[in-house]
Amino acid sequence: MKIAIHHRKGSFSDRWIEYCKENSIDYKIVNAYSSDIIEELRDCDIFMWHHDHNNIKDKATAKRILFAIEHSGKTVFPDFKTGWHFDDKVAQKYLLEAIGAPLVPSYVFYDKKEALDWVDKESLPIVAKLKGGSGSSNVRLIKSTKQAHRYINNSFNKGIKQFSFQYYAKEKLRHFKESKNIKDLLKIAYRLFSNLTNKKYFLPERNYVYFQKFIPNNKYDTRVIIIGDRIVAEKRYVRDNDFRASGSNKFSFDDINLKCLRTALQISKKLNLQSVAFDFIEDNNQNPLIVEMSYGFGVKGIKNAKGYWDENLQWNDSNIVPEIWILERILKNRIC
Repeated sequence: MKIAIHHRKGSFSDRWIEYCKENSIDYKIVNAYSSDIIEELRDCDIFMWHHDHNNIKDKATAKRILFAIEHSGKTVFPDFKTGWHFDDKVAQKYLLEAIGAPLVPSYVFYDKKEALDWVDKESLPIVAKLKGGSGSSNVRLIKSTKQAHRYINNSFNKGIKQFSFQYYAKEKLRHFKESKNIKDLLKIAYRLFSNLTNKKYFLPERNYVYFQKFIPNNKYDTRVIIIGDRIVAEKRYVRDNDFRASGSNKFSFDDINLKCLRTALQISKKLNLQSVAFDFIEDNNQNPLIVEMSYGFGVKGIKNAKGYWDENLQWNDSNIVPEIWILERILKNRIC
């Protein structure tokens, strides 16, 4: 059994490599961008790549390479079922609706007139999103018909920017004020430089609009991570004077709605996902509604949880090491 790992510093691969070393597991680091990547993997049984939607090269190549290798009979992470809808909220809408999952009511339009006619009849506010993005980037609350028309017209004309440096800088300044961590300021400088270099690759999104119903009175969302039979969850509180929770850096692990856990586990099993993070909000009856999902996720908050639930919702005190859980599950399933 030999594992190939594409390494990106700061990703899941840091822990994967440590685990392989500590447990004498045969592995090698490969360059997934190499033209010879297929040949490099000839002697491997497993290929693992924690690809990132904010990495230009990952965004352009990761899915096609992973899914091609999966066709050869090798185990890959993420596999097709786990990763095809990654960083594509519109794809997730179709997928979750197809299996009858409790998704926040969501609407997509590929025709400007249809979008304008729909919004004229819809109760406002509504939430507008691009198909990609994380940490609440590319998420806007549309409060008026005039604002909705402007958003729709922009999308079907010059397009909507995928990345706003102003929003990014504002968020990092907020993080710095809360944590006093100088890294947040350094990230602003780095992102300014990289944005000047990379903005030509992140072209505006155009010719579609994606809306979700605004569900009021949610002071937090609930992130539920499923890896095999382990379930970890956290509350993420909304920013001050805002409605968005993702990226707020305000976490809690108390009073988790078990309905979210049951729903997440059921869907994960139905879709046969290797790993998944669901983000839930709740309706007025505390019924969970899925906002979005992702095979990958940040561990900054969730690693502070005191344990996990098993598939019977029995609690287990434990250190939270989702990167290692993923690798262990891949190895177990390959052996079986």
